[in-house]
Amino acid sequence: MHSLSQEIQGFSKQRLKKQSTRVTTVTGRKLLERRSDGGEGGEAVEQVEELQEEGGGCGFVEDTSLDLQVGVVRPFLLLASQDAAHDVDTLQRFKVSHVLNVAYGVSNLLPDQLVYKTLQILDLPDTDITSYLDECSSFIDQARDQDGVVLVHCNAGVSRSSSIVIGYLMLREELSFDDAYDQVKQARPSIRPNPGFYQQLQNYKH
Repeated sequence: MHSLSQEIQGFSKQRLKKQSTRVTTVTGRKLLERRSDGGEGGEAVEQVEELQEEGGGCGFVEDTSLDLQVGVVRPFLLLASQDAAHDVDTLQRFKVSHVLNVAYGVSNLLPDQLVYKTLQILDLPDTDITSYLDECSSFIDQARDQDGVVLVHCNAGVSRSSSIVIGYLMLREELSFDDAYDQVKQARPSIRPNPGFYQQLQNYKH
């Protein structure tokens, strides 16, 4: 009778399946994780490579449709994505004078022509979004007091910027969370604060 070790040695390495897993990261990069046996030691080797697909070298079909929808929450208070904040026509059409940029790593388009405030906020449930409300609200007030129009944006105009605008209505107009959320949702239907921000705003005492 063969010993177990002999059986293992006799097992053809060719019969070991090479496993590969496609992974798409949150930023849209496509990676291929490969597991294969590593030769003499028989240990599995993991390789990760970036998939380069034909064409532009991007591993995904880029969504080129811009989100230029601007939510008018108040005459002086707008909510949008970075696409709108980077579109000169949109900025001019809505008479934007101030821009509150709460995205992470998004540049400002017209620093010489508009008044910008940039706070790099991460869209993570454990980010304390309420800690930014005083500073952001003061900037929004500044735009209003100067008869200006402030555009609040993050990357997608869905979570961070909407949370700031909801918080502003709660803080300055003493609206309940539900009322503030409904009004902002009406202005920009695609809003969806992440679960952490949603909870923090619900519990926000000002």
